[in-house]
Amino acid sequence: MRAAFYDTPGPARSVLRVIDVERPEPGPGQVRVRVTLSAVNPGDMYWRQHSTERDFQRVGKRRGRIPHQDGTGVIDAVGEGVDASRVGNRVWIWMAASGEVWGTAAEWVVVPSEQAVDLPDGASDALGACLGIPAMTAHLTLHGDGPLHGRTVLVAGGAGAVGHYAIELGKAAGATVVTTVSGSEKATHAKAAGADLVVNYRDPDAARQILDGVGPVDRIVEVALRDNLELDLAVAAPGATVVTYAAPAEDPSLPVLRLMWSHLTLRFTLFHTAPRNTLLHAADALTAALGEGALTPLPLHTFGLDEVAAAHEAVERGVLGKAVLDLR
Repeated sequence: MRAAFYDTPGPARSVLRVIDVERPEPGPGQVRVRVTLSAVNPGDMYWRQHSTERDFQRVGKRRGRIPHQDGTGVIDAVGEGVDASRVGNRVWIWMAASGEVWGTAAEWVVVPSEQAVDLPDGASDALGACLGIPAMTAHLTLHGDGPLHGRTVLVAGGAGAVGHYAIELGKAAGATVVTTVSGSEKATHAKAAGADLVVNYRDPDAARQILDGVGPVDRIVEVALRDNLELDLAVAAPGATVVTYAAPAEDPSLPVLRLMWSHLTLRFTLFHTAPRNTLLHAADALTAALGEGALTPLPLHTFGLDEVAAAHEAVERGVLGKAVLDLR
């Protein structure tokens, strides 16, 4: 079988290549998936650029990594302890390469059975490939602080992958959702996801637009705490919660007294270190949302396996939507 591979950190075109490797076999509690679409996330850039020798393990006769956490495909084999009736099921995959060296950028991938989640009828491969880390992160940011029904949520960066699903999941939970973006194309995308109000955070009166449009906000899903904290403080209701899921290159300086005065809660979440039960609950919730038609795919930018470096470069450029490898 063919797979993308790298065995040293560095730029995409310098280190990524496609190799032939023995097809994996599922062990106890695992399933093997014939991959249809392999999704590329910003986190995959981090691993490719910062992997050290201890991050590389045996892949066939080589030592390295097969990238990518997320994707879709069809189960074609199961290991001991897994119901054989799962063979033939279409699934969406999450966290394939966390703690492992074998990601979804391969014709086949082996993962724990619960990390290959059945796609409901009517849910496309494209939609399933967009889920994984972005949609599960959105769920973690939204649902760790009590019910959302009747609350007002601010989603920073509503045109990004996490922002897109935070908007849709927030609306599905009964919240009023306002989001910030940086331009008209991104505003169109965020409105299509269902945001009640879309504001350009670069506008000098962005805070006033939010307060006049929806009032003070109860929850803030934050992608850039350092850059957005002033806006967050300006629109947060007393007792609001700010949940941040991305780390800035430079840590923010926190105005502690102002945070205390607002009785504000800062919470941080990271997909890779979230408790296992929390991740499994998020996967179940996303599958339920899929069945209800509450989630939509991101715009897809499709590449072949041999174009894996170009796919990584597209993500590095900040392409709007989701870059995927088509392995069909």
